[in-house]
Amino acid sequence: MKKKAVISLMAALLFMVGSSLAGNPVKNFDELMKSLNEGKSMRMIVHYADCQLISDNEIQERVPNAIGGMDIDVYEYFAEGAVRNKVAFVVFSTSKLIQNPIGDGYVYNYVKVKVSADNKVRITARYLNPITFEEEMDENFFSTINNGDEGSVYFYEQD
Repeated sequence: MKKKAVISLMAALLFMVGSSLAGNPVKNFDELMKSLNEGKSMRMIVHYADCQLISDNEIQERVPNAIGGMDIDVYEYFAEGAVRNKVAFVVFSTSKLIQNPIGDGYVYNYVKVKVSADNKVRITARYLNPITFEEEMDENFFSTINNGDEGSVYFYEQD
């Protein structure tokens, strides 16, 4: 009996620690903007296999089974009509030098994200040659903010 209680207590503690490390889920555009505008640290996690992939201007049947994450530090918000846009949106990006997973050597992994007020997300992923800056890959992934039931783009407030 004591062994079961100890195991249950350990499981509960592990769950609480794991939950606190993940951060508080943000489930829609309004919550995302509130968190960003309050200066909270934010993290995005994308399950690419669950997104729609468009590459070479064609919808791709096969989507890589990959997961990516990034912190959101610099962003720009555009209200409805600010740049002739019908829907408000926020954009942010990052670029990191990585080992090329689809070839040899290294590439700059440039990721640009646009999140619209209708909870739609577009992620542009490009690999750029670090010397010539020639584009070696260009893909666009489409999904929605995960609302707890659906969507493959997860946002978390970091404590």
